[in-house]
Amino acid sequence: MESPTKSAAAGGESISSILSSENRNFLISPAGNKVPVEELEGKTIGLYFGANCYANCEKFTPLLAKAYRHLKEQGAKFEVVFVSCDENQSSFQQFHGTMPWAAVPFADLLLKKRLNRSFSVEAIPSLIILSPTGELLHSDGGVDLIYRYGSRAFPFTPSRIRELISEEKAKHDSQTLEKLLAINGRDYVIDHGKQLQVRISNLAGKTIGLYFSAQWCRPCVKFTDRLASIYRSLREKHDLFEIVFVSADKDESGYSECYGEMPWIALPYDVEYTKLLSRYFHIPGIPALIIIGPDGKTVTSEGRNLINLHKEMAYPFTEEQLKLVQAKADEEAKGYPRSLHHAGGIHTRSAWFPQTLAAGRTSAASVRSRGWAGRTNASRAATRFITSV
Repeated sequence: MESPTKSAAAGGESISSILSSENRNFLISPAGNKVPVEELEGKTIGLYFGANCYANCEKFTPLLAKAYRHLKEQGAKFEVVFVSCDENQSSFQQFHGTMPWAAVPFADLLLKKRLNRSFSVEAIPSLIILSPTGELLHSDGGVDLIYRYGSRAFPFTPSRIRELISEEKAKHDSQTLEKLLAINGRDYVIDHGKQLQVRISNLAGKTIGLYFSAQWCRPCVKFTDRLASIYRSLREKHDLFEIVFVSADKDESGYSECYGEMPWIALPYDVEYTKLLSRYFHIPGIPALIIIGPDGKTVTSEGRNLINLHKEMAYPFTEEQLKLVQAKADEEAKGYPRSLHHAGGIHTRSAWFPQTLAAGRTSAASVRSRGWAGRTNASRAATRFITSV
């Protein structure tokens, strides 16, 4: 006989039948009280699979709780049910105690396994969205929707998501540098080298790199040194290029220490605006370098990879420039030996040269097609890392 949850995943089943077991028709509140499952009928449900002491879950839970409380204040018919992946009762209780919603009892291992299997949960955190009739709305994208839109994603229907994507596209189509960087009446960035403020309007017409970095991020420290060297070299040849530091530091002292090692300008410290920009550009982690063209539109979000691959030759980071770089590399490759002999064997040229350059070309071309639905679990984890700073 098909399990209730399998039937729900396939075509819809009552919420009670999905969350109840043979001898139990209740959930457990964070305080340990019983919550009748029938109270969830007629509501959109988020099944939250997570575990205590797992960094990505610890970062996502407060964001989900914020969206949950906001929706409850608005009177929205939305509930979250925690499905624990913890190893023991103590860890479950500790983690559940940080949440404002009910949970499947930890001891109901059979139901938890059925839910995991039915909805093909392969990584945590995972947020499965069910409609008020028990139909599956999102099997793996719930976490991304909360990160990207917060409570605005409710009721998580395809039509609502299309609306949000359309709004987002309109924002990108009308994007200007002033709209990106000027907030709350502040129309300037900081030049700590000259001890002055630079009006954002003065940056119009330039190619701008928005550099997301932080003092506590070790990969950032290494990349900053490389980027600074290339920046100085490019500035000697191109005065229409600038970098703006966008801090993901945890406090202003970290910001000051990090920015003190940089030769470019910066946004004033504002962690909430950094989160907003990171969501806007769907940044998978730091360090990240977003390239904005002279027209104020995004050229690529793969600036870091292009700098690592092509250094100064990547400028101005357009497809046309990358094609020229590739053509030059292909021409130079014609003079290389077709194979490389050494004590360990023979390497053919195709195994050790062209793929590296192809990777840069693919990365640049893929930027426009990247969306929330196409990101891997690994990239989502990185996004959680920065947006939770």
